[in-house]
Amino acid sequence: MSLYIETFIRAPLDRVWTHTQDPALHQQWDLRFSEILYVPRTSDDAPQRFHYATRIGFGLSIRGEGESTGTRHRADGSATSALRFWSAHPLSLITEGSGYWKYVPESDGVRFFTSYDYRTRFGALGRAVDRLAFRPLMGWATAWSFDRLRRWLEDGTPPAWAFRAAAARAVARGGLALVFAYHGLVPKLLRRDADEVAMLRDAGLAAYQIDVAMRVLGVAECAFAVVLLTQWRARWPVIATIVAMLVATLSVAIASPRYLGAAFNPVTLNLLVLVLAVIDLLMHGIVPSATACRRRPSASVS
Repeated sequence: MSLYIETFIRAPLDRVWTHTQDPALHQQWDLRFSEILYVPRTSDDAPQRFHYATRIGFGLSIRGEGESTGTRHRADGSATSALRFWSAHPLSLITEGSGYWKYVPESDGVRFFTSYDYRTRFGALGRAVDRLAFRPLMGWATAWSFDRLRRWLEDGTPPAWAFRAAAARAVARGGLALVFAYHGLVPKLLRRDADEVAMLRDAGLAAYQIDVAMRVLGVAECAFAVVLLTQWRARWPVIATIVAMLVATLSVAIASPRYLGAAFNPVTLNLLVLVLAVIDLLMHGIVPSATACRRRPSASVS
C-alpha cells in the first residue's frame, strides 16, 4: 500500500516549490535524508539525477540514487514532480521505488502532498520487517518532516532548531516517565522503603493502611508513567505533574519537615521533576508533529 502524506502550508507556492526542489534546502527539513546531491545533467532534456544518503548511526550511511521523471505545471496553477529512486546498498531495505509530490495552490496557501511506494529486499523477512516496522516508520518520518517544513515556512522556525526542540521535549517526557516508573516500582512495590513508610505515617495513616497505600501509590505512579508515554501529544499529564509536585512538596514540608534538609531530599527531587514538566510544556507547541498531517487522500485529490 502506497504511503500518502498531506499538509497545508500558508506560504506562496514558489516558496514551497523552492524549499522542496532545492536539494540544499530539502535535506535540511526531510528527516529521511542526511544528504542530497544533484548530478550534473548531460543535456538540457536529460532527467535530473541525484545521490542521497541517510545516516543510521555508528558512522554508517545508507546511500542510493534517484532521478526526476517529470515535472508538470497545470493551467490552474498546480504542479507535480515525479521521481523514482533505488539503492544497491547492502543495508538498504529498499531496492527501488517511485512517487510524486503535488502542489495545489489555494486562497491562503498551498496544499502539498506526496504518495510513494517501494519494493524491498531480503525476501519474506524484508517484507515482514517493512510491514511491521519500516513502513510505519517511513510514514511517520515523512509526516513529521512535512510539519517541520510547514513550521519553517509559516513561522520561520529553522529545521535544525525544530529538531533540537523535539529532542529536548523527548528527553523531558522520557525522563518524567522514567522517574514515575522507578519511584512507583522500586521503593513502593518491590521494597517498602523506610522513608516512604515514615512519611505516610507522618501524614496520619495507621500501620494497617500503610501497606495498602504503598501498593496503590506504586501502581498509580507506574500507570502514570505509561500515560506519559502513550499520551505523547497531550498537555494534561505534564500539567498534572506540575500540580502534583507542588502539592507533594507542600505536604512533606507540613507533615515531614525533617526531610527537607536531607541528602537527596523530596524538595530537590520534586523540583527537578517539575522542571522537566515545564520544559515539556514549553516545547509542546513548538516541535513538529506527524499527527498534524493527513495520512489518507481526500476526495478532491486527483
